[in-house]
Amino acid sequence: MQLEFVVPPAFDGARLGTFLRTQGVTAGLIRSVKHAGRGFFADGVPLHTDRPVCTGQRITFVLPPDPPTSVVPQPVPLKIVYEDDFAAVLDKPAGLAVHPTLNHPDKTLANGWVFHLQRQGTPGVFRPVNRLDKNTSGLVLCAQNAYAAPLLAAGAQKCYLAIAQGEMPLGPGRVEAPIGRRGDSIIGRCVTPQGKYSLTEYTVLAAGGGYSLLACTPRTGRTHQIRVHTAYIGHPLAGDTLYGGDLQQIARHALHCAVLRFPHPMTGAVQRLESPLPADMQALAVKAGLLQGWSWRQL
Repeated sequence: MQLEFVVPPAFDGARLGTFLRTQGVTAGLIRSVKHAGRGFFADGVPLHTDRPVCTGQRITFVLPPDPPTSVVPQPVPLKIVYEDDFAAVLDKPAGLAVHPTLNHPDKTLANGWVFHLQRQGTPGVFRPVNRLDKNTSGLVLCAQNAYAAPLLAAGAQKCYLAIAQGEMPLGPGRVEAPIGRRGDSIIGRCVTPQGKYSLTEYTVLAAGGGYSLLACTPRTGRTHQIRVHTAYIGHPLAGDTLYGGDLQQIARHALHCAVLRFPHPMTGAVQRLESPLPADMQALAVKAGLLQGWSWRQL
């Protein structure tokens, strides 16, 4: 794929490398383009990155090919809600791992995505910008190339719908508490002074029937952050037995990435995508009367 940027007056005389960095081209990608032997061009003429650019010049370069992937392509069913040359958004069901691990070596979202790419005739790699636990459902943002990956990671905003045990006061709240490993556990996390800074902002949208529906926005990206923080304030997620929830009404932790926003890497236009509550969370929300009094526009 070839990318093109036009030099605006503000960068007249700037070094090409400096200009590229302002357009979101990382130093690592610049090195990769050089290493691939293709280089950068100004109006079709090769230009070294330490040379100046001029107003109106069209700077072009070809993205290096992706490295080989170890992920085996497999026909895993995918729900693709957005796809272009720079970004893709997949709607992951609960129970499907995002990428291969020791416990889940195949039949993951990654396997299905690589299979999808190969069927399109566009071999590539799986670049998830946000990762969801196996039993968390909802939207997963993927970068389609090395240029888009850091821009999407920096600009993506996620809103999760969660059903917590206990009836909480309606309105906004926040949990600002450090999260670290729980004892010697590889999986479990907890709030601990030795942990990393963590902030979750939330709004209680509805409460009733012994449960609360929360819209959660994690401002940091710690493992199990929403699950740990809701348990820390005395309201573990329904079905989250790892952090004090029970399985009376749902067979997995009730957490769903419902809304995803991101500025497009090339145009800057903000994309907003939604994923409706999956059937198991919908059934619990209906039973507890949690679907009235709020709107998706709030998310």
